[in-house]
Amino acid sequence: MSSTISLEGKVGLITGIANEKSISTGVAEACKDAGAKLIVTYQNEKTRAFIEPVLNRLGVTDVFLLDVTQPETLNAVFDEIGARHGKLDFVLHSMAFAKRDDLHGRVVDTSADGFALAMDISTHSFVRLTKAAEPLLEKAGGGSVVTMTYLGADKVIPHYGVMGLCKAALEAATRYLAAELGEKNIRINAVSPGPLMTRAASGIAGFDGLMAAAVERSPMHSLVTPEDIGALAAFLFSDAGRFITGGVHYVDAGYNIMG
Repeated sequence: MSSTISLEGKVGLITGIANEKSISTGVAEACKDAGAKLIVTYQNEKTRAFIEPVLNRLGVTDVFLLDVTQPETLNAVFDEIGARHGKLDFVLHSMAFAKRDDLHGRVVDTSADGFALAMDISTHSFVRLTKAAEPLLEKAGGGSVVTMTYLGADKVIPHYGVMGLCKAALEAATRYLAAELGEKNIRINAVSPGPLMTRAASGIAGFDGLMAAAVERSPMHSLVTPEDIGALAAFLFSDAGRFITGGVHYVDAGYNIMG
């Protein structure tokens, strides 16, 4: 498939691929199609087995362990990128986690340790990833970092629980990081997809109902795909999006505008 967006000569880091149906897979495909050189991370050896088909299909050879709860793995990834490529043009942050009880329960009942864990992995990991990438983005003359959010940051979504708080903080972090790094020509944006069935989404109770409501109530009466999300992310990574920063960009068939 030909692309009107060019990422030729750019090196990008993709996190969060879990399997063929992941949002990150759609982003990786769009970036590869646009000519980028990709670096992909995996959380542990078990998850690597699930992403091998994606890596093989896209011809990705730079594959590194990254567990954001283990700082040494974050440092090792960026040391390796620096040694191999000397720069980094774009980064996709796509990771989130909450304990099942905290995700399915009332926010008012959220445990302190559960809240801290969810916020650390879902939100502060974005800050850490951006900080680690900053020197390599500077060496590229600037770059683009994109994270994945959801409408639950702004509206109350049934069964989304503590993750709604994490995504709200993630969107605030997007604005603050954009303000702080703009002078270095580093752009920070968040993409907010409509509901689609991924491994992460399968942990949300009643998710089939959310997808059905999105089809019924969105102006375009349709669900989005990982490919749709990938196309937007590739645009934000490209020079075509060079003056777009600090925003939350919806790709949800217009569902977010409905009352």
